[in-house]
Amino acid sequence: MMELLERSPFDLAEKRLVIIADWLPPDFGAVGQYMQLRAQTLAERGHDVTLVGLTSTSSSTVSEARGKGSLTEIRLQTRPVPRASMAGRLLWTIRTNLRLLTAAFSRLRAADGILFTGSPPFLIHFLVPLKPLWRGRLIYRITDFHPECLIAAQPRSSWMLNAMLALTNFWRRRVDGFEVLGQDQVRRLSEAGIAADRMALVRDGSPVLFEAGGKAMAVPEELEGACVLLYAGNYGIAHEVETVAAGYERHHREGSGRVRLWLSATGGGAETLAARFQERGLPFHRSPPVPLDQLAALLRTPAAHLVTLRDTFVGFVLPSKIYACIGSGKPVLFVGSADSDVDLLARSAAAGYWRVACGDAVAFASALENLADRAKSDR
Repeated sequence: MMELLERSPFDLAEKRLVIIADWLPPDFGAVGQYMQLRAQTLAERGHDVTLVGLTSTSSSTVSEARGKGSLTEIRLQTRPVPRASMAGRLLWTIRTNLRLLTAAFSRLRAADGILFTGSPPFLIHFLVPLKPLWRGRLIYRITDFHPECLIAAQPRSSWMLNAMLALTNFWRRRVDGFEVLGQDQVRRLSEAGIAADRMALVRDGSPVLFEAGGKAMAVPEELEGACVLLYAGNYGIAHEVETVAAGYERHHREGSGRVRLWLSATGGGAETLAARFQERGLPFHRSPPVPLDQLAALLRTPAAHLVTLRDTFVGFVLPSKIYACIGSGKPVLFVGSADSDVDLLARSAAAGYWRVACGDAVAFASALENLADRAKSDR
């Protein structure tokens, strides 16, 4: 088993562990992918691990001996999040969190350590009030911040969301420890009153290995002969769209038009870009995200990778795709702030790195020209 992420100080003592996440593979979800691999690694080291998550297929409970320990996966069949309705999303979240808590309840009571994440949202409001019932330490791997992401997505905040944030911070101060993904998240938690000695920086890694001699995917027919820029994964509310859309159009209307964008993506941002490009008659290719066993081949394919993050989400979201993008050995083009750990990580990319500020469509178009020039020189 590869080392998926840095070792956590919270992994050392506990024998019986419970990990709660959202969508588990083969369903698409970065948090579920990472938590499954985390659970497998901990089991092989000798822990008895229970992983509880969601599935779009049949509910199941499967246990197996793994390495020096054991792994039990409890999957709950769940319908997709109703993203079109805020009320529908809230009801889905409450019901899903209650189901996860109920399914894991007896194992939570017996666990020496409990690890939960930011997905599904607001699980902290269910686990922490019951903390006297748990014998083990309660560790929050704070992937995406909620309700901060909801607040960041609004033109202005509301009293209801501000009240929810105050209550969330109240519960956060009663968690035993936090695993954070980046220095930007450390700053955000510090602003919320969390002491530094309760946080541990435990970065993700690439969920796939890029072995020497590995093969790339075939380029889609409409991208053949072009310089391909790939966006792979979720392209949601936290990711910058307008700079990409305007800069890409500028590149094709006023520039050389040598770069073609490949969206192997899901999410509202991908839908918006695809609709806009189709309306404007701009060339691109859209396909669904690939299964994890095909991800390495996909990420070897393009000339470069696109990563984006809106400024208002810095420190609240860290796109985990950055690790695999860097690991693929391809250059990275980041649309976002230098305050994000995406910039900190991507600057180490040996293959090359460009950063464009959100809102600077001219700079994005220029970066595409630089990318095309570099791809041509590398042939």
